[in-house]
Amino acid sequence: MKFLLVTLLSAVASAAFAPLRTSRERITGSYIVVLKDEESLTDAVKTLKSSPKFSSFKGRINKVYGSVLNGFSATLNEQALKYIRSLDNVKYVEEDGIARVSSVASWGLGRIDQRYLPLDDIYNPPGTGAGVTVYVIDTGIAHTHVDFGGRAEPGFDFAGGSGEDCHGHGTHCAGTVGGRTYGVAKCVKLKSVRVLDCFGSGTWSDVIAGVDFTARDCGGGRCVASMSLGGPRSSSVDNAVANAVSNGVVVVVAAGNSNDTACDYSPAGEPTAITVGATQSDDERSFFSNYGPCVDLFAPGSAITSAWYFSETASNTISGTSMACPHVSGAAALLLERGVSADNVPSTIIREATKGVVIDPGSCSPNEFLCVK
Repeated sequence: MKFLLVTLLSAVASAAFAPLRTSRERITGSYIVVLKDEESLTDAVKTLKSSPKFSSFKGRINKVYGSVLNGFSATLNEQALKYIRSLDNVKYVEEDGIARVSSVASWGLGRIDQRYLPLDDIYNPPGTGAGVTVYVIDTGIAHTHVDFGGRAEPGFDFAGGSGEDCHGHGTHCAGTVGGRTYGVAKCVKLKSVRVLDCFGSGTWSDVIAGVDFTARDCGGGRCVASMSLGGPRSSSVDNAVANAVSNGVVVVVAAGNSNDTACDYSPAGEPTAITVGATQSDDERSFFSNYGPCVDLFAPGSAITSAWYFSETASNTISGTSMACPHVSGAAALLLERGVSADNVPSTIIREATKGVVIDPGSCSPNEFLCVK
């Protein structure tokens, strides 16, 4: 990609402005700036940082992406925003928004390896997930929890820390993915990608940074990104997820907990991700679970027990599409271990799903239920 220095420093002669995309839960003064595909991100950032005009407007570049989005996050006042939008190498600017968690040892394990009820309370997985890495993009992981057996390690932390969990949600999801007791894929490697804070919320710009790290760190290996989070629709987040998928990462996301169409949320509405709704132990859709044509399948999500962050042996029972998502992330790891290519994992999961057992899946939802037999 070529980049002319003068391009960044000069506004479009026609006074046209790059589109500004809004967020339902905007963070005042925080934006995601996406460059045109052919532009050099490195040169653009370097030039902006040395621009007296940008500096005079008190603009600040925060996180620089590059693997899944040709852009960066920035703090901008009205003058700086207008200036950025006037640059002819900018594709669009989006308001930063809020992302939140979407909240035998567990009945869910016993359910996903049998076609039909009643539960037999036995889990006999067809593999262990060995050789596969699952990136848990969440609140972090309690890495020393005994259920992880030394297989959980720090990856990325939006706050510059160790990726340690101070909320519990990420540890719970990681336990369902790959815990020795609670996990679907019991020998998978787990990496914490901490993008949400101790209250279970964060910014879209940090979520994108986590996805960017995941795609870069995976480097073409056998990788799954498990994203039990969501918020109002964001083009930047959806594009980042789509680009991670094109880079060979299997991305699994929670459908959301609003009893609404998943298509209205990110990353649930991104078609390249595997979007997961939740069921309860009688196979009925959980009352909170989002639904609709953007959902790919359902998995256990009500009253799921898994690891917790209070101590190295703690557990907790909670509900949400966040709990359904890691069941499918673990199943994706089993398929990668089996030799299924990353681009064929979504279709294989759907093909091997149990058909027609979900009670009241919701308007326009597929009646597909996760099966790992």
